[in-house]
Amino acid sequence: MEGTVGVVTQFLDSNIGLVAALGKIALALVIALQVAPIMVWVERRQAAFIQRRIGPNRVGLFGFKLFGLGQPLADTIKLLFKEDFVPKQANKFFYILAPIVTAVIGLVAIQGIPLAKEIVVGGHTINMQPVNLNAGFLYLFAMSALGVYGVALAGWSSNNKYALLGGLRASAQMISYEIAMGLALLPMVFIYGTLDLQTMIAAQSDSLLFGVLPNWGIFLSPISFVIFVITMFAETNRLPFDLAEGEAELVAGFLVEYGSMRWSLFFLGEYAMMFTLSALTTCVFLGGYEIPWLSQTELVALLTPIFSAEPATWVASLIGLTVLLAKTAIFMFLFVQARFTLPRFRYDQLMRVGWVYLLPLALVNVVVLALIVGIMRLT
Repeated sequence: MEGTVGVVTQFLDSNIGLVAALGKIALALVIALQVAPIMVWVERRQAAFIQRRIGPNRVGLFGFKLFGLGQPLADTIKLLFKEDFVPKQANKFFYILAPIVTAVIGLVAIQGIPLAKEIVVGGHTINMQPVNLNAGFLYLFAMSALGVYGVALAGWSSNNKYALLGGLRASAQMISYEIAMGLALLPMVFIYGTLDLQTMIAAQSDSLLFGVLPNWGIFLSPISFVIFVITMFAETNRLPFDLAEGEAELVAGFLVEYGSMRWSLFFLGEYAMMFTLSALTTCVFLGGYEIPWLSQTELVALLTPIFSAEPATWVASLIGLTVLLAKTAIFMFLFVQARFTLPRFRYDQLMRVGWVYLLPLALVNVVVLALIVGIMRLT
């Protein structure tokens, strides 16, 4: 027994990088997979509150209401046992592949989000960003852009004109809003001087305006924040920009031929991408896992006398992850609130907002912030 423990310990010590990487990826996947069931429950309850319906807030088991938790359980059972079929004229391979692409890309995208700063294990310092990249948000942009392939494939492979129109709308929408989204984050690169999300978060732990406000991106470039949040809705095909579905004119659009678990895979990918972009917004504009006015370094220093050096980094990282999830939850709830508050745009209005208003505004914002940052650095 002691020999086995020794072998395991030796393996972990010699392969700490590999073990840490797999552990971080698994942690990010666990978080992403919990988003869909939680958000289904939240959306059901919030819709019921807004529309004055009592069902989703009261359904439970054996007479117990359980905060409406019986509703997502019933939905899951329905999706598992619902009849699943492939339309006769559909391209079977791509029809089956489309929801898998959407779900996988949504789960892979979250790997670029820094979950915490770092932990120390056996003298080894481990960065808590699952995929440690110097250009973190470029990776996230690439993943969010690839997400449209699943929707486009679903629309084309279904061999249905409504589904095809939904896929084409999603592609046009992605092109229209991806440019403004990228331009919204460009000023933050000028301000913080990096593409690395970990470095951006660390830079936001300083104070601004005589210590009154944290050095968050939302205060340094509020226009970038507003543009990014608007484009985030369009990028995830959420109301008021869910023209890829458009039930009124496209009878569910790219989803019209899907049901059962394949249908749910699309929403797993959608919720995962919502979470990823919300977390990205948090990292760039709201300090990520940092507590306002208290950096992770200072937090570790406060915890070290209580827990000793290495455990203090674990506790600080757990607190940081909690802070990140709490900030991200604000934007996730914003998605829900907007869905049941704002009317859907017409397709021409959707295109006009993207090309006529957001793109020029984002360009002007980039030029102005570049000039301001350049002047400040020269002086």
